[in-house]
Amino acid sequence: MSRVELRGFGWRHAGRRAWAVRDVDLTVEHGERVLLLGPSGAGKSTLLAALAGLLPADSGESAGTVTIDGLEPRAARDRVGIVFQDPQTQLVMARSGDDVAFGLENRGVPAAAIWPRVSDALDRVGFPYPITRSTGALSGGEAQRLALAGVLALRPGLLLLDEPTANLDPAGAQLVREAIGRSRDDETLIVVEHRVAEALPLVDRVVVLEPGGGIRSDGAPEVVFAAYGDRLAAEGVWVPGFAIPPLKAGVRGTGELARADGVAVGQRLAPVSMCVGEGEVLAVTGPNGAGKSTLALVLGGLLAPTGGQVTAFGDPRPPHRWKATTLTERIGSVFQNPEHQFVTARVADELAVGPRRLGRGEAEIKETVDALLDRLRLTKLAQANPYTLSGGEARRLSVATALATAPRLLVLDEPTFGQDRRTWIELVTLLATLRDEGHGVVAITHDDDFVQKLADRTFPLGSPRLPDPLPRRRRW
Repeated sequence: MSRVELRGFGWRHAGRRAWAVRDVDLTVEHGERVLLLGPSGAGKSTLLAALAGLLPADSGESAGTVTIDGLEPRAARDRVGIVFQDPQTQLVMARSGDDVAFGLENRGVPAAAIWPRVSDALDRVGFPYPITRSTGALSGGEAQRLALAGVLALRPGLLLLDEPTANLDPAGAQLVREAIGRSRDDETLIVVEHRVAEALPLVDRVVVLEPGGGIRSDGAPEVVFAAYGDRLAAEGVWVPGFAIPPLKAGVRGTGELARADGVAVGQRLAPVSMCVGEGEVLAVTGPNGAGKSTLALVLGGLLAPTGGQVTAFGDPRPPHRWKATTLTERIGSVFQNPEHQFVTARVADELAVGPRRLGRGEAEIKETVDALLDRLRLTKLAQANPYTLSGGEARRLSVATALATAPRLLVLDEPTFGQDRRTWIELVTLLATLRDEGHGVVAITHDDDFVQKLADRTFPLGSPRLPDPLPRRRRW
């Protein structure tokens, strides 16, 4: 069984004035499949964490009740499986097969049954490597598939998915959707997914959270969208059928900002040659594991190549040899996982780090910080801890930190991850404005809308470099 019931549920993170989610009354019957919608910051991820029993009492203030089959979430953990927005947070073992087996071993599954279930789960999500593959060598999308495999292997009664395809290439996303679609008929599913059209075939019910508290709408997808489609789209929900205007450049610049010539990084990136110019948005696409994030680190001067060379801004030295202040001033980087680049305990302080490093005055720093907070809808979160933000809010903060020093070149890894429709449009419009002002933008992305609406040029990386295959079912 896996019946979910929330009555007057609310949660406020420690140190925050506003509630992350509030006054939620919701019942999900055993076997139902629910798509949970709402603008970025409406509390979707917080609600899933509550159902998974992952909100410690000392980390915030709670209201109301949450039960799963009549039990408190912590007492029902063996019935629940969750995949987080950031899959890296739930990988615990050094080798991929061990990671999937970890939960089964903790649940006391007989040893003879563990490895067939591991193999089946890896196959279902299209994991492309043998069980000996190091989890530390996985790309973000590959880690996402592995995390999902670890949850599917548990065969939970309640499956909670937070943006399960956000970092996946199109083929990988389709495999994951098929794996979810093949889940047991008696399994309850609650999924958070901004890309509504792709998720609709997996669900039979849509629940929309009201940002200020409560439930906006609840019912069959066609009924919810017919009644509230216009309003939901205006508030940021990705309602199918609502077009986005293109933002292509009218005139491209002619100057070159950075060039890679035969750049390679061990087994992580095959030799690549490419360039990015001023006044253009270059989208780097390709399958998970092809080396896109590695290329972003090299172009951003954060990783030294093992072969080839990078030149930028006419400097004879490669970017990874520049002084920190020079790099900060010229190139802004946004990592695939926003939390990896946060270094302070307040959102406003995070935005001040770069300008302060460049020696700018406090008055100028405050003006820069306030402008970015306003432009990226973060003003109400200025005093919040960056690590308590939703995935979409954390992504906007990471982009804002890269913009704080006004660099001429931006290297962004999945810049639109976790954004609702409204913040997606605002973020893409901001990048288009920067491009029109002469900045260069390199965006690692699986977001086809981003490519179609904004990118002036696309650079596809090839297939991932795979090791020699080994049998998956082998126990070592």
